[in-house]
Amino acid sequence: MKKITIKDIAKAADVSVTTVSFVLNQKGEQKGISREVIEKVIKVSEEMKFKPNMIASSLRTGKTRSIGLIVEDISNPFFSDLARVIEREAADLNYRVFYCSTEGDDKRAQDLVHSLLQAKVDGFIVTPTEKMREVIDHLVQLKCPVVLADSYFENQEVSHVVLDNYEGAYTAVEYLLQNGFTKIAFVTNYSQLIQMSLRKQGYVEALQEAGFYDESRILDMDYYISEDNRIEIISKFLGEKAEIDAVLFGANYLLLAGLQSFRNLGLRIPIDKAVISFDDHDSFRLHSPPITVLAQPIEEIGKMTVQLLMGQMITVSDFKAVKEKKRGRLIIRESV
Repeated sequence: MKKITIKDIAKAADVSVTTVSFVLNQKGEQKGISREVIEKVIKVSEEMKFKPNMIASSLRTGKTRSIGLIVEDISNPFFSDLARVIEREAADLNYRVFYCSTEGDDKRAQDLVHSLLQAKVDGFIVTPTEKMREVIDHLVQLKCPVVLADSYFENQEVSHVVLDNYEGAYTAVEYLLQNGFTKIAFVTNYSQLIQMSLRKQGYVEALQEAGFYDESRILDMDYYISEDNRIEIISKFLGEKAEIDAVLFGANYLLLAGLQSFRNLGLRIPIDKAVISFDDHDSFRLHSPPITVLAQPIEEIGKMTVQLLMGQMITVSDFKAVKEKKRGRLIIRESV
């Protein structure tokens, strides 16, 4: 197969070779090339699957054609699935992805950002920890392209793509109510991250509107406790609240602890208590009975984060933050 060159792209896009060179080297706006032409050249180069010489390009432009992806926990199926989509989308655009996992450690997150800056990545996709606001602000001040996924910080002008967490929790509670459950608990963790507070808000308002809200049925736990402590606290909570007929878990790792708590208490799903969890997990499909979940649109989130990041790389001078919410999908199984 013939190797595609910038001359081929220029011919197909009906522009000069120089114009193609400026656009592909991210100097289009600097050289006064219109947005329409920039987008046309990029579209043609993608369609023709153009693969530039990355070493030569890096030496010439100072760009590494690499993205730093910082997630909370790469072993969590949600984050690993998201990373796979981002890596695939980036590879299609001839970008490499450097994976990093914060493990929920804010200091580690700061160190990772610093290391990736030293490696001269061209942009960042981040699922932020609670105290990363200042780090993200620093990236913005450096005019480094950055997009947040899964969570964001209020009143911060940074592009993000997230689940509509309020709507997701509201939908899950509404489904439980429709199936006759009224004493519904919510197991979550107290966190400064916006997604957890929005999930709680959706839960609370759905039950308030139905006239069944009881604050004592919310279990807020410290995010940083061990798995054994989490199981112990959930077991104690469910043991003391025998009237609870359904439980909404705010994240898949909370349900994993919850399932062990159910076993410890001899509780059967859905005979004793119905269960729904945010975020899917392989074990939830295999569990007996399979668990109903509010699944995030991982494919959409991954694709959109890469698109927004590439857009920032092209339009650094007049960049405006884009804030996207994606609806989740209630996957109905046998736990309700």
